Amino acid sequence: MASALSEKLSRIVKEMRGQARITESNVSDMLREVRMALLEADVALPVVREFIARVKEKALGQDVVGSLTPGQALVSVVNRELVTTMSGGEGDARSLHDINLAAQPPAVVLMAGLQGAGKTTTTAKLAKHLIEKRKKKVLTVSGDVYRPAAIEQLKTVTAQAGAEWFPSSPDQKPVDIALAALDYARKHHFDVLLVDTAGRLAIDEALMAEIKALHTAVNPIETLFVVDAMQGQDAVNTAKAFKEALPLTGIVLTKTDGDSRGGAALSVRHVTGVPIKFAGTSEKIDGLEAFDAERHAGRILGMGDILALVEQVTANVDMASAQKLAAKIKSGDNFDLADFLDQIRQMKNMGGLSSLMDKLPSQLAGKATDADLNRAEKDIKRKEGIICSMTPLERRKPELIKATRKRRIAAGAGVHVQEVNRLLKEFEQMQGMMKKMKGGGLMKMMKRMGGMKGLGLPKMPGMG
Repeated sequence: MASALSEKLSRIVKEMRGQARITESNVSDMLREVRMALLEADVALPVVREFIARVKEKALGQDVVGSLTPGQALVSVVNRELVTTMSGGEGDARSLHDINLAAQPPAVVLMAGLQGAGKTTTTAKLAKHLIEKRKKKVLTVSGDVYRPAAIEQLKTVTAQAGAEWFPSSPDQKPVDIALAALDYARKHHFDVLLVDTAGRLAIDEALMAEIKALHTAVNPIETLFVVDAMQGQDAVNTAKAFKEALPLTGIVLTKTDGDSRGGAALSVRHVTGVPIKFAGTSEKIDGLEAFDAERHAGRILGMGDILALVEQVTANVDMASAQKLAAKIKSGDNFDLADFLDQIRQMKNMGGLSSLMDKLPSQLAGKATDADLNRAEKDIKRKEGIICSMTPLERRKPELIKATRKRRIAAGAGVHVQEVNRLLKEFEQMQGMMKKMKGGGLMKMMKRMGGMKGLGLPKMPGMG
């Protein structure tokens, strides 16, 4: 949805350049494109109709003020309505919905959703969030007695999150497991109990009866509906069934880093009437963030999410290492392959190249396809393997690497010698550029290039 809608809106902006006012004719052209993009993203038809009607009402006759073109003004209206739809009302976009823990400890949180939506991983991610952001003592328990692997999976990811896991087994009843865990949580002074429930591949009566019984037994303060953001239209049917069976209090969207982000967010929020509280942004245990409708709308429209990028850098970059590198670049000396390896690893900590590009506005990210990014990621991993096959001395002094050493390094990394040569040549070019940037060298380079006019983003090593 993100790329489709962004491309269609960009085209409209270009076509409407020079027009002085938004009219019935030009707004209809744009809304046709928006409607198609939403339907292609599997947004529910009633949601699409309501959304289009609101955009049309607010856009018609709107004066084009300042430096905006009619196309840009229309995009602004679409953006505001996306925010309103996902946040649930005017002025609600920035009020992020965290977990409600206003209950006698332990506060119980019930996780509901279909099999494969990511409930178990999300349970552990939520545990980590509550431990780190809310300073709570958290216990998790699995009521999925139909998949023994699910119980073991929760045990593993709970340990990664730094929470405590309550044991259960397939021969127990889900309600008995939940009540035993609740009793344990009370006696051992836990603040929160997270109950992971069983799912099915599709909605059935047995699933709903079981989860209703669980809800009645533990009386949770929060009942979170976990839904795969890539489900599209199916997410709507699932959301309706769970909403009818349970008093849902919030939604967790998983896999929002996939290709279809946006469609499920619009539909599920509309159908359930409850806020989207969290979005799963990666498979890592810390890949969960509070859902922000404004930022999500920006990503759908190709505006990027610079704020999320800044937060990602702040959380995952070793600032001491970054300052050390900045000093080396400033001096123009001593930048070596060990520093280059450190930069590759810092980028991996932030989710890799595709994660970073995903948060950049489309104008900056360019038109790199998934295939381009996959190739670049593989090339960067290959470079990491080559550098890791070098000795510490070779990383500090690449000039020592001659034919014999190159063959040994290539064999260790599982690549051809030509790949080692290519890395060394690129690194040499990088070193030369940094030496030119020393002192006032950067300004001199820019003057020779005609100043900053038209200056693009620097090409990263490994991007071809």
